[in-house]
Amino acid sequence: MTTKTYIEKEEGCYRIKGTRVSLDSLVYAFWNGQTPESIAQSFEVLTLEEVYGAIAFYLANRAEIDAYLAAAREDFERQRVASQAADPAFYRRLEAARLHPTAG
Repeated sequence: MTTKTYIEKEEGCYRIKGTRVSLDSLVYAFWNGQTPESIAQSFEVLTLEEVYGAIAFYLANRAEIDAYLAAAREDFERQRVASQAADPAFYRRLEAARLHPTAG
């Protein structure tokens, strides 16, 4: 009996082995209540077995993956704040466009 590996960590990012699909994507879908079947349909490059394998990996390593996801969210927020500080005029125009879209 051989044990399959469904997750690989490459350049600090967890991915489904042999794909560019991040474990993050599957975990967030799982947290949002999607079934493994619906997740597999959303990611056509993945088999149902790979989705179940990724979820099993997450559940077996929950503390580590939750910490990894929290760190990624914090890093994103730092980058978002820095980006807004670097070009506040752009973000004001972006917000104005969001609030008052033009009819297309």
